[in-house]
Amino acid sequence: MAKINPDFAKEIFKYGNDDFNACYNCGNCTAVCSLTDEHNSFPRKMVRASVLGLDEKITASLDPWLCYYCGDCATTCPREANPGELMMSLRRWLTAKYDWTGLSGLLQKSLLFSLFAFIITAIGVIYYSASQNFNVEIIMHHGHLFEMLSIASVFTFIILPNLFRMWYFVIIKPGIKVKFMTYLKEFQDLLIHMFTQKRTLGCDDSQTRWFMHLILVFGYLALLFTTVVLDWFGTENLFIILLGYIESVVIFIITFIFVAGRIQKNKEVNKFSQPSDWFFVIWLFLLGFTAFIVRVFIDLDLIENNIWMYLFHLIVLVQWAVIIVPFGKWTHFLYRSFAMYFDKIKQVV
Repeated sequence: MAKINPDFAKEIFKYGNDDFNACYNCGNCTAVCSLTDEHNSFPRKMVRASVLGLDEKITASLDPWLCYYCGDCATTCPREANPGELMMSLRRWLTAKYDWTGLSGLLQKSLLFSLFAFIITAIGVIYYSASQNFNVEIIMHHGHLFEMLSIASVFTFIILPNLFRMWYFVIIKPGIKVKFMTYLKEFQDLLIHMFTQKRTLGCDDSQTRWFMHLILVFGYLALLFTTVVLDWFGTENLFIILLGYIESVVIFIITFIFVAGRIQKNKEVNKFSQPSDWFFVIWLFLLGFTAFIVRVFIDLDLIENNIWMYLFHLIVLVQWAVIIVPFGKWTHFLYRSFAMYFDKIKQVV
């Protein structure tokens, strides 16, 4: 028998949407959603589960991740219950549920706590730099080591355990029996969705949005590889230098467009932005922009006397690596991909 959590609505309000109780179950949102099929009734099922306080059902569901928030449900809702924003709020809530540290929930719900975390990391970078007498060569070397260590540490100790928790909630706890070979056979589906996010194309107006996200994903991954593996800041190889310039330009152009859209609220998807949404696009923009400027300073032999520029980049990098990637909206990239994977497995079994 399903358990009802009478305080669930109050909890979800902290993650964004506060209008879903206006829903009177007309089903209009499901009727207009182009992603609705025989397996998934978007987003009506999640709206009803939220209104009734069925938090365990929502925890076991993949529906919030299978929604790409085109905005049609919100524009056609006769009660202005904003079902699309509810799905976004549920994704934030699920991110907190999966996170074993509990930090995702604090950062998602509290702007003050998020700002405090950003300030502490900035102070830490400055304090470390002062301990090294602001020696640019040493700091840049350690900055490169930090990139490698943070990737390995965050993935091993935070992201991987959280993905296992997601697997437990949606597959193991509901008692779904899956053979090991099924996981292997459907693994290609995980890779396809992770790198292409092709399901976005199912939304009626998302072709441009899909293409921009595709460029951003590949641009980000390419810059990560160029910076960490190819040591963009330390190399003298002209090809690698030019490659890094192109990748960083791509990132800050695309993210600038996303930031501008959120400011202008020019589409339904941009009308409701929580702090985690802003932090993601702004810090990704700053990551690409400051990386570009640092490399320019290196090429012009200005970095030695302008270490402040690298420190600014390092602060952004550290905040990105230890706050936004493991606990912020960046994780949606992984959770959504694994949701597609688990959904395909559930259909097979």
